[in-house]
Amino acid sequence: MTSLSPATTGLPRRVRLGYGAGSVATGTFGTVPGLMLLPYLTDTLGIAPVLAGALVLVPKAWDVILNPIAGRISDHTVDPRGARRPWLLRGGIGLVIGFALIFAAPEMPTLAAVGWVLVAFLGTATAYAFFQVPYVAMPAELTDDPAERTRLLAWRVVLLALAILIAGGSAPAIRDAIGGRDGYRVMGLAMAAVLLVGVLAAYVGTRGTRSTQIAPAGGRLRDQLRVIAHVAAFRALLITFVVQALGFGAMLAGVDYLARYVLTSPGGDSSGTSTVLFVCFVGPGLVLTPLWSLVSRRLGKKRSYVAASFLLIAATVVLIGARSLPSGVTFAAVALAGIGYAGAQVFPMAMLPDVAAADAVTSGQSRIGVFTGIWTAGETLGLAVGPGLYALVLAVGGYVSSHGGDAAQPSSALTAIVLGFSLLPALLIAASLFWLRTYALSTEAPAPTEGLR
Repeated sequence: MTSLSPATTGLPRRVRLGYGAGSVATGTFGTVPGLMLLPYLTDTLGIAPVLAGALVLVPKAWDVILNPIAGRISDHTVDPRGARRPWLLRGGIGLVIGFALIFAAPEMPTLAAVGWVLVAFLGTATAYAFFQVPYVAMPAELTDDPAERTRLLAWRVVLLALAILIAGGSAPAIRDAIGGRDGYRVMGLAMAAVLLVGVLAAYVGTRGTRSTQIAPAGGRLRDQLRVIAHVAAFRALLITFVVQALGFGAMLAGVDYLARYVLTSPGGDSSGTSTVLFVCFVGPGLVLTPLWSLVSRRLGKKRSYVAASFLLIAATVVLIGARSLPSGVTFAAVALAGIGYAGAQVFPMAMLPDVAAADAVTSGQSRIGVFTGIWTAGETLGLAVGPGLYALVLAVGGYVSSHGGDAAQPSSALTAIVLGFSLLPALLIAASLFWLRTYALSTEAPAPTEGLR
């Protein structure tokens, strides 16, 4: 690959910031559909919860097939700009256009609206795969220095948290300020603009970098997947992360419902409550993520990951009582869950490059594209199935869909809203620890937040 700077030297701050800014795109797309799409389908388009859950799931399920293929394609791309950077631009532009279309359905019959959202979301998910997989693969290739990789990931961690906070907090606020379908349309355009900033920043900011010279793995994709399936550390980490993503996806999908139907009095104005609830979940992580770095120094990444998971379980168990708890206690429990969530994002993100780098040393081949393809496929699927599970809980509880979001809900639906946001994630996160206990890697690089400077 043609290069301007060797991968073995320290990366300029411009590159660290530029690479990290790509998280503005990944954080926005990873958050906003999970937060806004299910309410849009059930309470604006009037789609029944089970069908709405399927619409959220199907495009992401497609990514499970597509992401490893996107990783392999980027592994074998030959381009003067490097193997990964061209895909940041190609996939990123498609992501921006597709996202705006998801929430732009015109007035049409319900069946036609279902088709509109399905096609737009499927196209957007496809574009995202070709942006996200190469993007996640880059840290293991931009430098072969573990400390430099840590500094690179530090920018990504902080900017990812900031992007999630801004996008997740502003999306419902924009919708509520305008209201109705137009609120969703304007929100979609605004978030598409945010995505564009992240895409262009990552593409331009990583200009002039070079990947470490590791030959792409040979053989068919199926053969590589079989080999990676036998990398025990990767398998354990992946399953843990995906199962937890199911819980996070359910919580994300439940924010708007909890804010409107549980934390707001009947007939009251819920404007802003979704934003406050979301900020309570994400905001503490932005401030306290560096503290997880201190915990990691003492306990190591795996034990710190376990500690963050237990904190999440404790907070979500408290939230089971959200229908009777004072609102302040509910917000505090959500904030506590947010602290645990921050750790549960930081540590697997830091552990994946360790696993990929160790595999490259052992095998002498670069399988990072396939690793990250499978990883992002799993994350995408988890964050899609989570809302699907939440929609199923709503359906069991008898939730009533509508075209204006003003349908009266039975008590069973309110209970379902709470349990889908609390008990369901608690059970999933607890189950994930069964696989995390089997994770083992002989060496660990520092957690990414240690390298921010």
